Parts: sequence; C-alpha cells; structure tokens
Amino acid sequence: MFKSTTILSVRRDDEVAIGGDGQVTLNDAIVKHGSNKVQKIEKIEDKKVKYQILVGFAGAAADAISLFEKLEGKLDEYRGDLRRAAVELAKDWRSDRILRRLDAMLAAADAKNSFLISGNGDLIAPDDDILALGSGGTMALAAARALLKHTELSASEIVKEAMDITSDICIYTNKHITVEKLKI
Repeated sequence: MFKSTTILSVRRDDEVAIGGDGQVTLNDAIVKHGSNKVQKIEKIEDKKVKYQILVGFAGAAADAISLFEKLEGKLDEYRGDLRRAAVELAKDWRSDRILRRLDAMLAAADAKNSFLISGNGDLIAPDDDILALGSGGTMALAAARALLKHTELSASEIVKEAMDITSDICIYTNKHITVEKLKI
C-alpha cells in the first residue's frame, strides 16, 4: 500500500471526477502540502476535442509522472481509446524490466470507463463507479459510497467531500484537494 496520497474517482449521472490530496511525505515528514497528483489529458485537433481523460496517481512521484507520460503516449497511439491504452500500458508495465520497478499506481477515467492500473498488470474497472487508491483509499472509498448512496451530490462534490473526510482520518492525506471533472 502506498503511504503517499489518496486518489478518488467517482462517476455519477453526467459527470466523472478524480480528486487527489496535495501532501508529499518523505519517511515520517511532510515535505510539501500543495502537490498536484491529478491531471486532465486533452487532445484537441481542428478546434474539436478528440478525447479527454482524467488521471490521478499515487506512489513515487517520478515513477508516477513516467507512467502518466507513457499513458499519454498510448492514448495518442490508440486515438484516445482509454480501454485499449490502459490494457497496453498494463501489459508493458508488467513485462518491461525497467517499468516493472516503477513504484506507482494510476486511476484513469474518460466518458465511458474508469480503471485502476498497476505495475502488477492489474487493470481494474470498478463495479460501483468508484475507484480509490493510496494510503487513504479505503477511507475515501467508504465515504464516497455513503455519499453516493445517501445524497444527491454530483460526482465532483462527492469526491471533494469524501477526500475532506479522509483528510480528517489519514495522516498521509491533507486538505489541499485538487478535483478534475468531465461532463459525459
């Protein structure tokens, strides 16, 4: 389990959102409060949006950035098809000797799909449209499930509230929360 961050993705109605906290820890010390571990990948050609993908990462920052860049390359190669890009990234990640040593996990979502991608070759699509990873992942997952079931909040509002709840419990998660969303 990564003791470095919390990433949460929620899909509801016409919106998908991914959020992450900003805390960076090194051993037992907080070294940064405002890191951004969530990004939107957007490909625009001829003033038309070809695809939009949300990505959040947990783990070693340099490793996560390398994987983020590899996912971007796969998305370009497969013309924005997140399912195909995620499968190919997971295969490469598992089989490549250098990639296999990278210590990170990714959550990725587009208008139709959400995936957790790991270096073990895992490619997991959630049953309930919620993905959570990192040190506070189980706490964020529980909070998001409760909010999804008992409120009418939008996906991005659920992510923000669940991350806020998690930051009150998990010592590796802070309240500097970044949320990216897509209308679907």
